[in-house]
Amino acid sequence: MLRCLKTLSDQTRLMMMKLFLEKEYCVCQLVDMFEMSQPSISQHLRKLKNAGFLKEDRKGQWRFYSINRSCPEYETIQHILNQMDEEDELLQSIKQKETQVSC
Repeated sequence: MLRCLKTLSDQTRLMMMKLFLEKEYCVCQLVDMFEMSQPSISQHLRKLKNAGFLKEDRKGQWRFYSINRSCPEYETIQHILNQMDEEDELLQSIKQKETQVSC
């Protein structure tokens, strides 16, 4: 439980996980949405993947990520994410920057 909460304690990772509840995303989309460098986004994704919270799907040289619904902490994660307001300003701002896959 400590590892789960520690991993989700970062605002960027928490917002990413909220997005992943709805669908999968490519790294390039997340770079645009979070207005962060690709290495920064990749570091956050690596931490989430190493914790077992994400699945990675390679399509050619591109990587797509989605929530791992079979991880032992999934119900806890889902409960935490469901506490977030869908109208949260930061969440809405990030969603508005979503682009089509451009990889």
